[in-house]
Amino acid sequence: MKLKQINLFIKRLFDFLGSLIGVIILSPILLIISITIKISSKGPVFFKQKRLGKNGKVFNIFKFRTMVIGAEKKGNGIFVKTEDDNRITTIGKFLRAASLDELPQLLNVIKGDMSLVGPRPPLLYHPYEYGNYSSVQKERFKMKPGITGLAQVKVRNSVPWDKRIILDVEYVDNFSICLDFKIILLTIKSILFKENIY
Repeated sequence: MKLKQINLFIKRLFDFLGSLIGVIILSPILLIISITIKISSKGPVFFKQKRLGKNGKVFNIFKFRTMVIGAEKKGNGIFVKTEDDNRITTIGKFLRAASLDELPQLLNVIKGDMSLVGPRPPLLYHPYEYGNYSSVQKERFKMKPGITGLAQVKVRNSVPWDKRIILDVEYVDNFSICLDFKIILLTIKSILFKENIY
């Protein structure tokens, strides 16, 4: 078995066990968040959206709902350019600031659609449809998308997608378990210091 295959096996094992343990440990917090969302605004607890995964496979990503119903058809559409966006609910602002809205993606990791670390999964139509990515850009789809990734810890949402994709490809080309752990640690740091989080 090649070194990369061994790394990928360890990565999947860590993803599954880490996410499963995480859901169990965080279940009281997940329950409190769910109740708070339900009683504070109209709509479902979870936000479900189709995204592009490994090799362009379409899957449903899960998040805690942080915006009003129909937010994508109002204001800046799919874009959230500031934490003062009036489409974000009161509890949603807190969840986004602490990145707690991403926690349901642990279920995506358990299912095997996502990894803890990897390129963030884009929308089906933004920044491009799958067939419109260049051959180099498509390299980012050779690995499962992640809850966090190299682009998130280096530039987050402060640069255009094309520049984030360059970092995504860099991650895929240089993947290792050590790099994953480094990204996880940097993610924790960015959350604690609330760096570029909307």
